[in-house]
Amino acid sequence: MDIIWAPWRMKYIEYASLQKPRGCFICEAIRAEKPKDRLVLYKGRLSIVLMNLYPYNTGHLLVAPIRHVPDLENLDEKELTALFKAVKTSLKALRETLKPHGFNIGINLGRIAGAGLEDHVHVHIVPRWDGDTNFMPIIANTKVMPEALKDTYLRIMRKADLISEE
Repeated sequence: MDIIWAPWRMKYIEYASLQKPRGCFICEAIRAEKPKDRLVLYKGRLSIVLMNLYPYNTGHLLVAPIRHVPDLENLDEKELTALFKAVKTSLKALRETLKPHGFNIGINLGRIAGAGLEDHVHVHIVPRWDGDTNFMPIIANTKVMPEALKDTYLRIMRKADLISEE
């Protein structure tokens, strides 16, 4: 048996095993006195961009409106435009920082559609690279992340000035 050593993952495992807090983690990030502690990359008047604490892949971002609403239909035109402009500029920041080969971009509306947070609509941006999938998730139900979350956050923060909603 091969062993993969990833000692930095213990902090993630310990955090993930704690009972998840109630409430809206996006609204908590919006109100945070220390945005860095909530992995916030950008906070504008109408939208926020933060890293996913439980990423599907390195650089997995969440883009959300500031206003707490469950569905795109609840957003006015300015909010909707700001949301997707923040998606667009986040893509640019990720391209320049992480140089992915592609992206998965998605919105899960409702629990049955996979939304872990149903009450605050948000867009997932997941960078993808050729060869970023392997046997680990299938055989061992384990995803191997090649970089610590905080390290990725710091790398993307260097380009966060590219992210905007205007």
